[in-house]
Amino acid sequence: MAFLSDTLARVKPSPTIAVTNKARELKAAGKDVIGLGAGEPDFDTPENIKAAARRAIDEGKTKYTAVDGIPELKEAICRKFKRENGLSYTPAQISVGTGGKQILYNALMATLNPGDEVIIPAPYWVSYPDMVLLAGGTPVTVTCGIESNFKLTAEKLEAAITPKTKWFIFNSPSNPTGAGYTAGELKALTDVLLKHPQVWIMSDDMYEHLVFDDFRFVTPAEVEPALYDRTLTCNGVSKAYAMTGWRIGYAGGPAHLIKAMGTIQSQSTSNPCSIAQYAAVEALNGPQDFLAENRKVFQRRRDLVVSMLNQAKGVKCPRPEGAFYVYPDISGLIGKTSAGGAALATDEDFATALLEETGVAVVFGAAFGVSPNFRVSYATSDAALEEACRRIQAFCAGLR
Repeated sequence: MAFLSDTLARVKPSPTIAVTNKARELKAAGKDVIGLGAGEPDFDTPENIKAAARRAIDEGKTKYTAVDGIPELKEAICRKFKRENGLSYTPAQISVGTGGKQILYNALMATLNPGDEVIIPAPYWVSYPDMVLLAGGTPVTVTCGIESNFKLTAEKLEAAITPKTKWFIFNSPSNPTGAGYTAGELKALTDVLLKHPQVWIMSDDMYEHLVFDDFRFVTPAEVEPALYDRTLTCNGVSKAYAMTGWRIGYAGGPAHLIKAMGTIQSQSTSNPCSIAQYAAVEALNGPQDFLAENRKVFQRRRDLVVSMLNQAKGVKCPRPEGAFYVYPDISGLIGKTSAGGAALATDEDFATALLEETGVAVVFGAAFGVSPNFRVSYATSDAALEEACRRIQAFCAGLR
């Protein structure tokens, strides 16, 4: 239809949201569905954070705020970066947006020109390539398979960089794989980036607090301070603080970039919700002890899911370092036919048949740029995970 913009042809709707919506529809129609598609913790927002939001309402903090964040929140973010990442930022170097997604989008919109390339390791979060396309840039995906634990190597990064490269998007622990980079692995990448002064680093640290065993989280500007002036360190309260619906994301970076991002935001959404901002101040400044308790729950669920999926015929499931996803390989199942008669030529066929025949909703791997795989979010109850994994085992056992 000629009325619609050509931009729409460059992007597709989010497959993870589509799967969650489909599961919701089937559930509403009375089907027994277990949704493992949504990337959000099943915990409630901590009480002290909710109390701070109620207090903000009672105190009338319901007006417009500064476009890219209230001073109290910017100061809390500065303290967080110093305390947890050893990074020093001033409030002028902080941007607050309506969720982490807006922060990334603003930065790309403020910096990309036609022909600019953005390196994105695959598997990637579904929105990265589409946001680059929306901003007029060219996504350059670099496939990182199961043989490297879905992690980018220095050699692959070096090979992908061209004179047109403007950004490198880095995400650890990763959505969709849960793979986390050690300080040594990240240092190998930052050593490459030091040689290419035209490349900026966008570090998506949203899963920083969801790391397991003795894994220690690090972020690029912390590992290589010489990259501080061309790194945008992005984060938010969604995952760690169980605040997905509050929609608060933030970033620290060079003041001129932050100012440009504020200009973009001033002409789109303007300020993030004032109440959510005051809640986020409490999240960052308040007690942090529940983070360790939540981590224990997620680690237990990870171990359960990895163990049960590895017992499913033809499924190979690596054990990730963080986040709340696993990304099993199903190359052993492609070409087979399900008990219900569905031919499994792709991982999308697998996910569709699994949902229709067993009521388990997962996201197919092609959505994240690496196939044949599927993503499971284990941010749901142990009982639901056990039952879902049992159904997946039975589905795989019935393939012929």
